[in-house]
Amino acid sequence: METVNLACERREIRPKGLVHRLRREGRVPGIVYGNHVGATAVAVSALELKARVQTAARQRLIQLKSSSPDLDGKHVILKQVQRTPVGGDIVHVDFYEVDLNKTIRVSVPLHFVGRAAGIVEGGILQPLEREVEVECLPIEIPQRIDVDVTSLGIHDVMHVSALQFSGNVRPIFDTDYPIVTVLPPTVAEAPAEAAAPVEGAEGEAVTAPAEGGAPAAGTTPAEGGASPPAGGGARKG
Repeated sequence: METVNLACERREIRPKGLVHRLRREGRVPGIVYGNHVGATAVAVSALELKARVQTAARQRLIQLKSSSPDLDGKHVILKQVQRTPVGGDIVHVDFYEVDLNKTIRVSVPLHFVGRAAGIVEGGILQPLEREVEVECLPIEIPQRIDVDVTSLGIHDVMHVSALQFSGNVRPIFDTDYPIVTVLPPTVAEAPAEAAAPVEGAEGEAVTAPAEGGAPAAGTTPAEGGASPPAGGGARKG
């Protein structure tokens, strides 16, 4: 796994107004913890940190560079990144210190590659998981796990046990859970058929009235029904 450097410095935690001052100066407050030691408050450059934080490589190994002997040379990974709701600016970061000679458990993103066979038949590729937990040495943490979905047909499901891992990377799971499938195509409901035309007395097509509805224009009322009076009304005697 690629290792990158990140400059950092110790910071004071009081008064609270110092945090706002750091951010105005273009720095991000954070903490370093792990390896059975207490947390150390630090500050790093916002621009430099942004360059290190990538969605596809959240578990990238970072080596700290600092004037403080207890921080300089430490290897850490990004454990948590807090952002503003609007704009997505980083406002706080947690670094977890790791021992290069001891295995750790981390979550690694999945990257689906290839064109599933079921897509050709109109199916839809549906990822069920976006990352997988693995155990390995910090230096062996993969940036991502490629998942070849070429062989998947409609209704086929790939489980975590089918994934391929390099080196000594080992997946961690209790049950063999599904990670991706191909859904069947969505079929739109056919529109209702229009009412069938009925031939009129002169051979013209008229629409048959609904049962119990009013007779169509130009037709004779049903037997026993009342006929309208001739001449537009009753004649006075």
